[in-house]
Amino acid sequence: MNLQDQRDLLLLTEVERDGGVTQRSLAAKLGVALGLANLYLKRLVRNGYISIASIPSHRVRYVLTPEGSAEKSRLTSLHIEYVLSHYRDMRARFREALSHMAQNGMKRVVIYGTSELAEMAYLSLREMQMTLVGFVDDGRQESFLSYPVWSSDVLQEWEFDAVLLAHFDLTAGLRTKLEHHQVPVSKIIALTSV
Repeated sequence: MNLQDQRDLLLLTEVERDGGVTQRSLAAKLGVALGLANLYLKRLVRNGYISIASIPSHRVRYVLTPEGSAEKSRLTSLHIEYVLSHYRDMRARFREALSHMAQNGMKRVVIYGTSELAEMAYLSLREMQMTLVGFVDDGRQESFLSYPVWSSDVLQEWEFDAVLLAHFDLTAGLRTKLEHHQVPVSKIIALTSV
């Protein structure tokens, strides 16, 4: 699914949800300038996916056409395929990382993070029959997947073979934080470079 398809899906979804939506609010949702949002809407009108109805006070109402509804369905299907493909790719990357860890004797794992990535890491960890020591995240979440979530301060007290980074904020600051808690660099496992 390319960027234009993603944009079109968002616009068609918003128009279907609220025909009185403004170009300004659409521009904000897309993260683009107002003039660019106007161009995107005009293209959808030109393609017959949206029609424009004038209402009093110099305002317009956008209406999703039957063609627009069909296009939205097609784009939704593409989006689902894209998301599932990405999910399968991430699960494969986790399995590969965990397999490598297991081959190196790393069986007791701490998962750093409480996002969807952490959930995938947990599922992959269970598939590999490795031991979850616990979830660590310095956010405010108290539990995740029915496990307590601890602050990174506990890492100095826990016995583990590796900390698997399953966090969207994979910055050098995160690695520095873990090193501050005496986690050796060799025990910090990231799917991407940190």
